[in-house]
Amino acid sequence: MSTTAKKFTAAVVGLGLVTLSACTSGDSDGSDGTGTSGSKTVTLVSHDSWVVSKDVIASFEKKSGYRLKVLMDGDAGTAVNKAILTKDNPQGDVFFGVDNTLLSRALDNGLFQPYEAKGADLIRPEYRDETVKHRVTPVDTGDVCVNYDKKYFADRKLDPPRTFDDLVKPAYRDLLVTENAATSSPGLAFLLGTAAAYGDEGWPEYWKKLKANGVKVVDGWEQAYNEEFSGSSGGREAGGERPLVVSYASSPPAEVVFADPRPDTAPTGVATGTCFRQIEYAGLLGNAKNPEGGKALLDFLISKEFQEDMPLNMFVHPVREGAQVPEEFRKYGRQAEDPRTMAPDDIAAHRDEWVGAWTSLVLK
Repeated sequence: MSTTAKKFTAAVVGLGLVTLSACTSGDSDGSDGTGTSGSKTVTLVSHDSWVVSKDVIASFEKKSGYRLKVLMDGDAGTAVNKAILTKDNPQGDVFFGVDNTLLSRALDNGLFQPYEAKGADLIRPEYRDETVKHRVTPVDTGDVCVNYDKKYFADRKLDPPRTFDDLVKPAYRDLLVTENAATSSPGLAFLLGTAAAYGDEGWPEYWKKLKANGVKVVDGWEQAYNEEFSGSSGGREAGGERPLVVSYASSPPAEVVFADPRPDTAPTGVATGTCFRQIEYAGLLGNAKNPEGGKALLDFLISKEFQEDMPLNMFVHPVREGAQVPEEFRKYGRQAEDPRTMAPDDIAAHRDEWVGAWTSLVLK
């Protein structure tokens, strides 16, 4: 894999790739890292895509008086499940990285205690949900969308697809690769996007058409994007033959940022009519040993300083009003204007049923 591909993979691994690794980072005060009441260490539990600038961590520690320790525990689904299993004796004080596709599972299992973060009134209204009763705080958002290889379509003088309906047309036969909805976060989001578009009764028929049109399913994002997709740096190196892939709206700017030298334009584009919006949350763990430190950390996660640091580290968009995205995001990529979305309660009511039906329909 090229250096560009490795850097890109590191930036999105927690969003789309199922892993089982765990590591810690940050300073320690000599305790076990979980802290106790009055401890000066606050521990954040997260998925593997947590990345923040060193000077931003230093700013938090200076302003709050707490040292930050970070425990990264696999992809979002793995991390959420482990946090639920250890909720009576949690690994840390704050959990970051549960998104709207998994939120109901965390709330139904009593993972978090209520806390209204300072500055919560500055979170954009469309990302607030009064039904969660301050048990979680929105931190970032991103769109899962079909990406396309610009060169492939330009060479063939073929317009790239724009919508879900386009993907089942004969012109795009055998061109799309997606991730397994049962094992991958973007794979699940893409399934939910089709359910939002076609309804509970209509999405299975859509997937029958997609399967008949030659969609390829692989286990996770890394295989799909860095091996199968012809438009990515890794895919080109690996001989990828599929010019359409389920990835993120922020993938084109990431392709530019991690390239050396940087191209003038992104080599990939986004089919904005295929996007499903994910919202990512953080919350104070129910049995946190350092709840005051956890509250300070939650306050910081929605501060303008942290919100403006996220885009070029985790390739997500801020949720705070007035927080700016970098030029690379504006120039090489943009959020979908009208993404599909779904209420967490609706996801909770149907997720397991839909994934089971999808598995039987698509993989058998």
